[in-house]
Amino acid sequence: MPQITVDYSERLADGFDRPAFARDLHTAVVGIAAAKPPACKTRFRRTEDVVVGPDTDGHALVHVHIALLPGRTEETKARLTEAVLDLLRQYVEPGAGLTLHASAEVRELDASYRKFEE
Repeated sequence: MPQITVDYSERLADGFDRPAFARDLHTAVVGIAAAKPPACKTRFRRTEDVVVGPDTDGHALVHVHIALLPGRTEETKARLTEAVLDLLRQYVEPGAGLTLHASAEVRELDASYRKFEE
């Protein structure tokens, strides 16, 4: 915990500093949601095709999912979501001719969540 997944358009691969984003995102999660630094895990998933409305060209997407153990207030989750959007503004450069659609959500992990480390 937390489990962080970042879906991003393939077109952003060269303009998205993923290691720096993850580093600063982990710092934000620790500071805002009281997570422990070694517990922060982020995976990036590149998305090949993006369609926005009728357009198949000219758009790029980034969506950040953060799943936390239960117990954070709605205010804490909202603060974390805003911090994520601020970091995306800092670390994603969509490039000429692309409209960036960035979003984030923070939710609680289901009670069935389990993990192990070896």
